[in-house]
Amino acid sequence: MVMSYQILKKTVSVMSYFCHQQGNGARNNQDIERQFLKNGGGDSVKETTAQKKILDPRKAFLKRWNVGFVLSCVIAVSLDPLFFYLPVINEEKKCIRLDKKLWITAIVLRSFFDIIYLLHIILQFRTGFIDKKLLKSGKSELNKDAWKIARKYLWPWFLFDIITILPIPQVVTPTIFSEMRGTKSSKKVLGAFWYFFSTQRLAACWHEACGQNRSRCVGISFDCDHSIGNLSFINDICSLNTENKTSFDFGIFLKALQSGVLESEDFPQKLFYSFWWGMRNLSSLGQNLETSNYIWENCFALGISIFGLVLFLYFMGNLQMYMQWTATKSVKNWDKVRKKMKSRKRQKQQKIMRSWISQRGFDSTIKSEIMRNIDQRFEEDEDVYVENLIPDLPPDLQNNVKRHLCLNLLKNLKFVKDNGLAAKHEQLLLKICDSLKPKFYKEHCYIVQEGDPIDAVFLITEGTVWTCTSSSNGGKDSQHAERLEKNFFGEELLEWVMKSYSADMYNLSKLPIYSKTLKTHTKVEAFVLMASDLKQIWHSKLSQFGPEELQSQAASRVQRIWRGHRDHPKTDGAVVESKEPSILQRI
Repeated sequence: MVMSYQILKKTVSVMSYFCHQQGNGARNNQDIERQFLKNGGGDSVKETTAQKKILDPRKAFLKRWNVGFVLSCVIAVSLDPLFFYLPVINEEKKCIRLDKKLWITAIVLRSFFDIIYLLHIILQFRTGFIDKKLLKSGKSELNKDAWKIARKYLWPWFLFDIITILPIPQVVTPTIFSEMRGTKSSKKVLGAFWYFFSTQRLAACWHEACGQNRSRCVGISFDCDHSIGNLSFINDICSLNTENKTSFDFGIFLKALQSGVLESEDFPQKLFYSFWWGMRNLSSLGQNLETSNYIWENCFALGISIFGLVLFLYFMGNLQMYMQWTATKSVKNWDKVRKKMKSRKRQKQQKIMRSWISQRGFDSTIKSEIMRNIDQRFEEDEDVYVENLIPDLPPDLQNNVKRHLCLNLLKNLKFVKDNGLAAKHEQLLLKICDSLKPKFYKEHCYIVQEGDPIDAVFLITEGTVWTCTSSSNGGKDSQHAERLEKNFFGEELLEWVMKSYSADMYNLSKLPIYSKTLKTHTKVEAFVLMASDLKQIWHSKLSQFGPEELQSQAASRVQRIWRGHRDHPKTDGAVVESKEPSILQRI
């Protein structure tokens, strides 16, 4: 201990010198100090020198020291249980001795860490602090007043540190062993570990046996260094045979006595056997412990159950917090992944949309309006595809897009050309364009089948389709196919609706049928004019004529059909074309 004190003294001197040198300036600063002393400033200089010895807790030295100190405390706490493994039983001689190697190791290690703790206490008197009141006002000045530092540390931390550094295990352990090895019984012996309690209970049994046979225990000591005499009579009372009902009840410590670990100097064997016992009973909350009527044994078993329950609740609480943290982290990570995926998806969609717009040849005005609408929908966290682009555009912009894509195709229809609708009735064609509905079809799928009713006109704006025809020719089937690109299909519906005078045109109860099959070869973009929309447009166009004129046109058509049936019976009532202009020609 003298050597330890000298080491401590030298260490403190070196640290004081280091702190003092850290605050010294150059030689010119010393000259200024001497001049200042001559002028009567000696007291201030002493105070300044004392303040220079105060350490700043924000510096790297104290930060490293605190980390090392915490680690030393953890190791020191883990060393304390070594003192409870010191007793070794000699069952043959009925005596107790200390494991000297373990004793020296525990004393040296504990003293070493106590010295580190003592250095930490000394440093506390030389470590400044930042006043909380000044910190609230935004000032982080270091308080270097030695008296204020000492007063702040003395209560209550200094008292706690002094209690911590007291050599309690070094002093208490020999005292307890001296009581166990004596021939007088002491029931006040307590322990914190199962191994230590097992030794104490065996010693208590020996004391009880001597109490019953005082004449045989005269001059007897349970200290192996002074053990003399024959103590074999103790085996009758302190038997480890559980079938002997008259023997001493060792309770939960019987396993330790039967295992022989109390007689061994193999420290790892004792440590791991005791550790396994503790873990087994903590995990089961002490449910398998069978105690005797010894009060401290029951208190020990009760402590195991309570401590095990506390650890279980602590574990469950931490597990719940960990699961919540994991779930929160997982949600955050998923949100990041989802945002990243959505960003990539949006970039891909924007690329596809820009490509689609550029391929369609829109003018700059329509193009900018479409992109503005797309960006707005992206900001509203909506997905934008080519399939849902046009239907979700504002009505005016939607009509402009349809007219740009389909008006020329509509003007190329044979029926439109033959009747001069492109030149005379452009408003009618614009209304038809506005009624078109965009449709998208996958490759190799049927759009219409031969023989289906013609309920729509198809304007193919992108992609390739095949039209297939099968017809009976002289009893032999002949088939042929036609490839269509940016073309139309089903224009018979226009002729049927616009030239019809019957009521079928108004209720669409009868429709002509497709003479061809329409099948996609690639992905196809088309605009469809439904029969119901065409009927509504045509009906609004006919509303400019009065009912009498419409009835006259209908009567004329009926008369032509009757005459054709009368004059040409082999035509089965085919309509003979009249030179009289039709309603379509008249409007």
